[in-house]
Amino acid sequence: MKAFCRDCFWTGDEAPRRCPSCGSPRIVAHEELDSLSIAHMDCDAFYASVEKRDRPELRDVPVIVGGGKRGVVTTCCYIARINGVRSAMPMFKALQACPQAVVIKPDFTKYRAASRRIFDLAGELTPLIQSLSLDEAWMDLSGTQRLHGAPPALTLARLQARIEAEVGITVSIGLAPNKFLAKVASDLDKPRGFSVIGATTAQAFLAPRPVRILPGVGPALAASLEKAGYRVVGDLARADPKALVERWGAHGLRLHALAHGRDSRAVNPSEGRKGISAETTFNEDLSDISDLEDQLAPLCERVARHARADGLAGRTVQLKLRATDFRIVTRRRTLPIATQTARTLFAVGRELLAKEATGQPWRLIGIGLAELVDAEGAADDFFAGEERKALAGEKVLDSIRAKFGPGAVTSGRLLRSKVASRDD
Repeated sequence: MKAFCRDCFWTGDEAPRRCPSCGSPRIVAHEELDSLSIAHMDCDAFYASVEKRDRPELRDVPVIVGGGKRGVVTTCCYIARINGVRSAMPMFKALQACPQAVVIKPDFTKYRAASRRIFDLAGELTPLIQSLSLDEAWMDLSGTQRLHGAPPALTLARLQARIEAEVGITVSIGLAPNKFLAKVASDLDKPRGFSVIGATTAQAFLAPRPVRILPGVGPALAASLEKAGYRVVGDLARADPKALVERWGAHGLRLHALAHGRDSRAVNPSEGRKGISAETTFNEDLSDISDLEDQLAPLCERVARHARADGLAGRTVQLKLRATDFRIVTRRRTLPIATQTARTLFAVGRELLAKEATGQPWRLIGIGLAELVDAEGAADDFFAGEERKALAGEKVLDSIRAKFGPGAVTSGRLLRSKVASRDD
């Protein structure tokens, strides 16, 4: 098989313009199609797609998922993107660019449910799934051809169609010989894309691309590379590895390998997600520490509930603040034992906040857990007595909320925060 149809799954050795079986133009063709097995699956505008699925009247309308007028864009649909809206854009700028957009507050309970269904479907094909977030993951389908009766490429196309039919959203697939190239491929033809980058053509494909396409190359490193004369990936591929190591250490050698399309990382399910976080943008700037703590408390409860629901605990607490000039301040603390309780999150977050809340106004606060581990192993820590008591109590609250609704029970601090919001 060197070509297949994404609509009827016809296969053949040639790549016609249209499928000879159903007439579809959605043909995938590549010389290495039978030998590639590493994929990157990325949901298309995930949160916005879930909202459109649940509200069909918004299908042809620009949709922005995010906060209020002082908030930022969490994500947006492709119609909104055509109009100039981008993720992380301040909401007022997004509405200036696309005033006809419908703005919807995020509903993470709904998004997590859709994510679990997608990952359950993918898990029927292979256990080697490394999730990056709710809406994207790497998959390794090596050795599954006999099990599924088809090469990984065709199996992935069937998964793509099944997700659209059963979950009601679309995903894009990138297929390649390694993780780096698979992730690059999944961005080539969104939405509903299926793109292939083979080993033999990878270096030529990458050569004219900007160095920012390489993983680990952020704005600061990109500027440093460009200043040194490495503006495109081909410049790094042609460079002397020794010169790159002298300038950027081991990372320079890795950049040289990536520039040649080489990536030895395995798809590792145990790596999983890097963190769980929640944040809120205030309607009015806040400077009083008590007001900031009132905003922090419900965020801690939300993050802790998510961690417990996913069976995870975090060894690091991260606090995020955004100033009125949009400058971001982050502070973090590593814990002696991993946590999944709002009690610990709030206690640590409160201490970190106290060092920053010295009278200046802030427009956003966020809290998160990083260095995630399996919660069952973390719970065995001998010194986790107080943490274990707090966890038991919070799990009881989870059960009550599951039975009677999320507002059935709340903490005093959280209730105070809700009352303050209503008074505003």
